[in-house]
Amino acid sequence: MRVERVAAWAVSFLASLMLGACGAASDDGPDVASRPLQSGVYLQNIDRDVRPQDDFYRYVNGQWLARTPIPADRSNYGTFTMLEEEARNDVRAILEEAAQAQAPADSDLQKVGDFYASFMDEAAIESQGLAPLQGELDRIDAIASAQDVARYIGRGQRAFVPHPFAFYVGIDEKNSSEYIGSLYQTGLGMPDRDYYLSKDPRQAEVREKYRAYVRDLLALSGMPKAEAEAAAANILAIESAVAQAHWTRVQNRDARKTYNRLDREALKKLMPEFDWNAFFAGAGIEESKVPALNVVQPSYFQALDRLIVRTPVAHWRAYFRYMLLDAQAPALPARFVQLHFDFHRRTISGIEELEPRWKRGVDTVNAAIGDLVGKLYVERHFKPEAKHRVDQLVGHLMDAFAQGIDALEWMTPETRKRAHAKLAQFSTKMGYPEKWRDWSALHVRRGDLIGNEARASAAVFDRNLAKLGGPVDRTEWYMTPQTVNAYYNPPANEIAFPAAILQPPFFDVTADDAVNYGAIGAVIGHEISHGFDDQGRRYDGEGNLADWWEHQDDEEFSRRAKQLGAQYAAISPVPGMSINAELTMGENIADLAGLTMAYRAYRMSLNGKPAPVIDGFTGDQRFFIGWAQGWARKYRDDELRKRLLTDPHSPSEYRTNVVVANLPAFQQAFHVKPGDKMYLTPDRQVRIW
Repeated sequence: MRVERVAAWAVSFLASLMLGACGAASDDGPDVASRPLQSGVYLQNIDRDVRPQDDFYRYVNGQWLARTPIPADRSNYGTFTMLEEEARNDVRAILEEAAQAQAPADSDLQKVGDFYASFMDEAAIESQGLAPLQGELDRIDAIASAQDVARYIGRGQRAFVPHPFAFYVGIDEKNSSEYIGSLYQTGLGMPDRDYYLSKDPRQAEVREKYRAYVRDLLALSGMPKAEAEAAAANILAIESAVAQAHWTRVQNRDARKTYNRLDREALKKLMPEFDWNAFFAGAGIEESKVPALNVVQPSYFQALDRLIVRTPVAHWRAYFRYMLLDAQAPALPARFVQLHFDFHRRTISGIEELEPRWKRGVDTVNAAIGDLVGKLYVERHFKPEAKHRVDQLVGHLMDAFAQGIDALEWMTPETRKRAHAKLAQFSTKMGYPEKWRDWSALHVRRGDLIGNEARASAAVFDRNLAKLGGPVDRTEWYMTPQTVNAYYNPPANEIAFPAAILQPPFFDVTADDAVNYGAIGAVIGHEISHGFDDQGRRYDGEGNLADWWEHQDDEEFSRRAKQLGAQYAAISPVPGMSINAELTMGENIADLAGLTMAYRAYRMSLNGKPAPVIDGFTGDQRFFIGWAQGWARKYRDDELRKRLLTDPHSPSEYRTNVVVANLPAFQQAFHVKPGDKMYLTPDRQVRIW
């Protein structure tokens, strides 16, 4: 999930449907743009040699899995990636037309067109070399003291360069009517702390390749090779110390432990050696705007305080230089692009080929000014009839969830009443924002890619700073309309569904309702359920962290969640690596509860009438097939390893099979019996909502 140029840490509270990577389109697979099917079932993908009672995922998707290779420029490939590629092609057409339109200066069309043209102008980028970064490199070379280090960490915030920590503005999770500034751990060049600390031989190999990458990137920037070799060792030492102090991804999921509001005096006590005045000055933050901050990982900042003091300033200069080069490498000449690709994409994720330049250009513009692009995308590609029908589905899912709350035999009346109150306060966003962000302060110049990125980042940072002290904007979106995803935002108690996901196989206006309920209905149910997963349930209807659970209900919820977690923890997708049940708990609960509620809503929609049999499948069978079709996906081994360490979502195969095995309705629909591999005895089936 990446929102314009807001860094990932700034939206870390969002619970999304998945963290997808863009994929290339294909005529082979879940053909999301093909002729509509009355049943909504992709019959060409079903593997009749696999019994649905033994492996439902491969029964539904087996033929597609067998005939579909992962494109050379992809780490994984599946339904989501194909939909994303369709959206990417749509955006490409918009950007290419805008680049040729000779639009009025400072118009939306001029900004997106010239931004894209700047990325596509390889000749200009090659001729400029490192010149666009020279001013910043000179600033780094001028760092001479610990105060300068603090000031430059502040400066880096305006460019969203991942220095040792990040400042961002979000809704105060204990006072959801206000914004608060927060501090979040960052500072690693590899995806996770385990890449630095694990004793696994593969990770040791990756670390060595990383050290070589840092050295080569510094040398490519003009640093003598021997100096670059020493600097790389020092940078790896800094990052290893940072990784050692990092909270784990499981710890970072804890909504209560990650809320630590400190006033400025307490902040200085936490980091007594760090010059906060210099930091705020470097970031351009008025200190009066931040009388208090949420320090997400306090022990990390304590450790960082010591690390900054004991690390020579020269080592920090090398670290900042590397971080800048690494962040900007995709916008630099081809030799930097290739070096960056070889480590971050080939080594980390196993990708074989660099994407075509136009794809990287689309991604760059989307990341920088995605909602400006979104305005143009919506005008061309959003179908109002889809919004109307999905709005109806949302209402049906809400009703089904409410009935599900009433049917919980283990929940006390007091907690049940509060759960209903929270559900009643949900808000829904569909398609695109009702109010678009103001980009009038941004100036985009053709031929100035690095400058455009810097100005866009600064515009986003200043816009976020301006929120402090003002009322919370409940109309704001945290995904662009062209994003194939959805999210739940706990402090706002809202769910959002961007326009690009409202299409087959998730939503087909020409298909029978069964598949739509199993697909987009389960997506809606998934996001609603995030408000009641192991962390979402900590927030009340106003979006505030609050303990609204009776003690016995809290204990019973935890028992059931632990039982579900054990099912996932027993799975090893690659040898020696199991699914981290604690990391994936929220998404696993949302999958199970979301599909449960979607099935209830589907049955309610029939009004007691029998569903037709279409293409040989009953309505209930098509419902579950609709769920499984959305998770068709293949991974490269290195990408799967990375996801098992970093992704809060379980791999797609298990999002299908583990979930449906827990639903009695699935057993009945496909006549699953004792002895079948998909069979779970009633006492082993988990129901949470």
